Amino acid sequence: MNVGDPSNPRNCQPPSCLKNAVAHVAQNAAAAAGGTVARNQQSVVYTTKGSEKITLVVDQTRFVVDSNLFASHPETMLGRMFGTRENDLVRPNDKGEYDVADGMSASVFRAILDYYKYGQIRCPPDVSIQELREACDYLLVPFDCDTIKCVNLRGLLHELSNDGAREQFVMFLEELIMPIMVQCAQKGDRECHIVVLTDDDVVDWDQEYPPQMGEEYSQIIYSTAMYRFFKYIENRDVAKAVLKERGLKKIRLGIEGYPTYKEKIKKRPGGKPEVIYNYVQRPFIRMSWEKEENKSRHVDFQCVKSKSITNLAAAAADTPADQAIVQQNAPAQEEEPEGAVGGSPPPMPLSVEPYPTVQLPIE
Repeated sequence: MNVGDPSNPRNCQPPSCLKNAVAHVAQNAAAAAGGTVARNQQSVVYTTKGSEKITLVVDQTRFVVDSNLFASHPETMLGRMFGTRENDLVRPNDKGEYDVADGMSASVFRAILDYYKYGQIRCPPDVSIQELREACDYLLVPFDCDTIKCVNLRGLLHELSNDGAREQFVMFLEELIMPIMVQCAQKGDRECHIVVLTDDDVVDWDQEYPPQMGEEYSQIIYSTAMYRFFKYIENRDVAKAVLKERGLKKIRLGIEGYPTYKEKIKKRPGGKPEVIYNYVQRPFIRMSWEKEENKSRHVDFQCVKSKSITNLAAAAADTPADQAIVQQNAPAQEEEPEGAVGGSPPPMPLSVEPYPTVQLPIE
């Protein structure tokens, strides 16, 4: 009789037996490793023999964790909270459990705990890369290609590109953009318009007929690397966020046409020449550091406090008592006659006033 023969009842096991066998193998493997791993809907256990257990509650799920797991990563938030015996950052609740990571899902927190056990985080299928990134930033867990493993490479590379773009733009800001902003500030300007050209671009304007678009007030940076950086919309969004964090306002980043050299000269009907320039599409940055931009463009006039006061001295008085004193000491003004000849004009008849009765002669 063959081993796999279904006619042999000893070779047939119900599904429950298979599940128990698999669970038994898993328990033996965990025991051989020196610990236990038990999971259900309400609790997840990560402990080793002879360890100090702590219970973390995240999203109504209890995680029983060995405190020694966090001691090896003191740079993370959980390492600071539970890595030492003197825990002053968080207090347990009435049950002796610690409520941490408020607002984080249990699946995300379970994935982050793998970082302390294995040094890597595998993104669950039901968790987005952005959600995992926010959780790593909150718990101070590194988010890089060595730590994060996921199937969605597009989402992972997008987050890594944002980190790289931020570091790259900070370098551009400190080395290339900031010196130009300082030059503008030393001239008394409070805003700056910078055009980024490539290293091979040549600007040759006619001295008699320069461009009529106000480009003479623009600052130029020759950098092919920065030109390539600003080609991507995502990089411009990252740069705008960095400039906002530095306190700048009225930030605009985009692509615009910039005149480089003279192509030809056309004669207008009146005999006035018109210079045609060659325009190239290049990135630009516009920003302002003006603090009182709402007040500098308007003239503030002092308003009269009371419309019934015609005396300027009384209007300048602060209290009604002072206004009364000023009006009493003010010289009396002669009343001028009204009307063309003099005297007061007769009052107008009321709308309900009857007309006078007039007797007309009868012929």
